[in-house]
Amino acid sequence: YQRRVRDVELYEKGYGKDASGIAQEAIKYAKNKGTDVVLIDTAGRMQDNEPLMKALAKLVHVNSPDLILFVGEALVGNDGVDQLMKFNQSMIDCSPSSTPRTVDGIVLTKFDTIDDKVGAALSMVYSTGQPILFVGVGQQYKDLKAFSVNKIVKLLLQ
Repeated sequence: YQRRVRDVELYEKGYGKDASGIAQEAIKYAKNKGTDVVLIDTAGRMQDNEPLMKALAKLVHVNSPDLILFVGEALVGNDGVDQLMKFNQSMIDCSPSSTPRTVDGIVLTKFDTIDDKVGAALSMVYSTGQPILFVGVGQQYKDLKAFSVNKIVKLLLQ
């Protein structure tokens, strides 16, 4: 994994700049290099921080991403459901578009720490209608796993 990650180029322009413009530049840069996947990390967009959510909604509006993923910590339990619902609502409220986008999928980190909180993960799926795509079960790249419904059902039935 580490060898492949070394080949991934980071397009970075520092803090305090227009995120939607930087994303637009990064997408153009990637297209010119023949790269077909661009991952844009908006780092720490708290659903209660209106300026940051407006910047995120603008980024989505300007760049039309194929996929919007909500990344949250599994260990927060039902607070995660509330965070996700508020995040989606903020995306709607702050969007300059008449057809605002919301989360297309969920990534849950620290999934190896939840045991009895697995129900909150299911509630996130139920409340948004969007799937959990990946779960983090450790600190390394190899620890990002595709979500397995069968494993979750086994956990619930234990």
